[in-house]
Amino acid sequence: MTTENDRQEMLIVTGMSGAGRSTVANALEDLGWYVVDNLPPQMLRPLVELVGRAGTSLPKIAAVVDIRGRDFFTDFQEIVHSLRKSAQVRVIFLEARDDVLVRRFESVRRPHPLQADGTILDGISAERSKLSAVRESCDLVIDTSDLNIHQLATTITERFAAADAAGVHVTLMSFGFKYGLPTDVDMVADVRFLPNPFWIPELRAHNGQDAEVRDFVLEQTGAREFIAHYAAALEPVLAGYQRENKRHATIAVGCTGGKHRSVAMAAEIAALIKDFPGVAVSLKNRDLGRE
Repeated sequence: MTTENDRQEMLIVTGMSGAGRSTVANALEDLGWYVVDNLPPQMLRPLVELVGRAGTSLPKIAAVVDIRGRDFFTDFQEIVHSLRKSAQVRVIFLEARDDVLVRRFESVRRPHPLQADGTILDGISAERSKLSAVRESCDLVIDTSDLNIHQLATTITERFAAADAAGVHVTLMSFGFKYGLPTDVDMVADVRFLPNPFWIPELRAHNGQDAEVRDFVLEQTGAREFIAHYAAALEPVLAGYQRENKRHATIAVGCTGGKHRSVAMAAEIAALIKDFPGVAVSLKNRDLGRE
């Protein structure tokens, strides 16, 4: 027996051109939705059936449907009504004031898809008329007139993120400076101020994941103080990332070779920040094993 919770979950994003459909699609992808852009309404049912065969690997799908479908769009409401019989379907309609839409089209120097030989405003008026009935039947209408792309993405995250979904995924990466700074990181911490276990013969062959090295590093003057203060400094930063809808962050912790100090310190910092609200943490030891 199929229950409501077993049915395929689908979100349809539609609305005015220039109102932010691409931003919404990107935000949904970041939340783990499988997103298909510029899909004719007639393809919605085959999409649901296709994804349904994938089982739990694709539990949530989102389709961006807009006026680019032209004649295909006339069947939209009938198709959505039919889909609701077999899937959990919600429809978002994005809109904005005429003056805002005109300004957005002018800023990217692109014509409105319906303006033909007329003005941008002519195209907007034609589109608003064609979509009036669709708007009335939508589950959620979002006016993006006064939202920038980050605020719109945050709005989508707040409404459609799973209750237990992390606001920001943080990767703590240990590395060795002698192998070069890692690329695409948000912050770098240098723990070379601590004595290097490499110069302790009985510790040299071990690494920061081993208890004897970890204990040696953490017992050094300033080690635990650094960890506590650095984690405390990260708390407002990570909270700010969530407000700004920054979904992923990488924090690199470096020592000379990326084998001893940075490995131990990155693990300790990760253990502290994993309990911050909305934060999920993973560890990566970039240079461990290179020596």
